[in-house]
Amino acid sequence: MGDAGMILDRVWRTDAAGMLAVLARRLDDFDRAEESLQEAVAEALRRWPEEGVPGNPPGWLVTTAWRKALDRLRREASGRQKLAELAVLEQASPPGTPTGDDRLAMIFACCHPALPESSRIALTLHAASGLTAETIAAAFLLPKATAAQRLVRARRHLRDHRVRVEAPSPEEYPDRLPSVLRVIYLLYNEGYLSAGATAERRELAREALDLARQLTALMPGEPETAGLAALLELNEARAAARFDDAGRLVLLEDQDRSRWDTALITAAIRRLARAAGADRPGPYQLEAAIAAQHAMAPAYEHTDWVTVRKLYDLLAGARPTPVVLLGRAVATGFTQGPAEALAEVDGLADRLGDYRLWHATRADLLRRLGRTPEAAEATRRALALATNPAERELLTRRLNELL
Repeated sequence: MGDAGMILDRVWRTDAAGMLAVLARRLDDFDRAEESLQEAVAEALRRWPEEGVPGNPPGWLVTTAWRKALDRLRREASGRQKLAELAVLEQASPPGTPTGDDRLAMIFACCHPALPESSRIALTLHAASGLTAETIAAAFLLPKATAAQRLVRARRHLRDHRVRVEAPSPEEYPDRLPSVLRVIYLLYNEGYLSAGATAERRELAREALDLARQLTALMPGEPETAGLAALLELNEARAAARFDDAGRLVLLEDQDRSRWDTALITAAIRRLARAAGADRPGPYQLEAAIAAQHAMAPAYEHTDWVTVRKLYDLLAGARPTPVVLLGRAVATGFTQGPAEALAEVDGLADRLGDYRLWHATRADLLRRLGRTPEAAEATRRALALATNPAERELLTRRLNELL
């Protein structure tokens, strides 16, 4: 990929949601906006290598997509109403360069309460970052075909119900907030440890953190927005220590804590404390509190696992998902021992049997119990399910140590 292609790829990753939001709002048609933007990207791939990258790549793509959308409408126009709509659009000035507000507006718009939650979150992940159906399926622990079907249904619903892509009024925020929070959370997770061919997508993680901070500024009285922002800040504070110089994944217990961003940790903990003052605890605040326990421990062996386990109990009450219960089982391993933890993990087999981290967690507990052949087999199962290259390298190392 040449310089122009690399720049285009970076622009798409960082500005796709904003560009889609600008176009969909002006065209009042999400599908048409997406099609025209894809055509603009194809034209950029043809022209930028020869003509040079424009000074404002997102603005160039939006303007080109706008013109292509109008060209398509001219070809399709039939009937008085359609021609009148086209005339209005042609008289309008081209859309401007997308901003952070446009990205957040796109997320709020796609999290429309008329859509089933699973479909609205899948659509928003796709629209906000260009995540593929395969990546979305990995985030939801779903077959790829199921994720693709959710995207199709969500788009059809938006079109059939003429849902406008625009920021809702403030009184509509509460109904959409849970989905918006989850989308930003999942975006950060994909950036933090990608399900694709790259180990991490730092620009996506940073964009998700920026969106969480924007959301906190937009809704300063909502403690869960602050909880999410604090959680992502605590994770981001450890980002520099997560990979070694060879690009290999470094687990929390082995990280050089001197490389952690202590100023960001302090700011995140203060943000979390202010949110806790509202006395309305929620799952993102609880996850942030767990992350804070790890961030405050001077060394891994000094982690307050008793408090971590209690926080997981609260989190399991608020969000009793199998992944949360798996995290609680890890804490059980440090408070009650690996045998008790393994019993908890095995109790999740019917729900997490296809989840790589379930097998990896079992492998670690079996290793600690001295059941080496079973630990090796569990590691093989985790390796077969893992797609992230750094994670696969780590699991391969662990497997070799067990053989």
